[in-house]
Amino acid sequence: MDDRQLKRAGLDYHEHARVALHPDWKSCLASFSGRRVFALTTKGKSNFFRETFVENDVFVFGSETAGLPEEILRRFPERNRLRLPMQPGNRSLNLSNAVAVAVFEAWRQLGFPSA
Repeated sequence: MDDRQLKRAGLDYHEHARVALHPDWKSCLASFSGRRVFALTTKGKSNFFRETFVENDVFVFGSETAGLPEEILRRFPERNRLRLPMQPGNRSLNLSNAVAVAVFEAWRQLGFPSA
């Protein structure tokens, strides 16, 4: 977490982030107990924009090149595997754009609290 490039990527926002490191997926998931957890994946059947989000929902993204590992993805109910719609034949959005689209849409649905 001390990597210079990591700090640069969040240059304007790192003071707003609450970062927690977990030893494994199981403990990470346990930290979200009582909250809805969604996987964003190109393998999802549910359109992200047809979901109604609520405060404290959680979005899980995989790596930009490989996505979420299959062993993690299959732990999500199919209805919680969301995809961002794309034009047929186009590549998927890069990770930072996908995160921005998802977070901003959820924030919009909540009425932009604290804006």
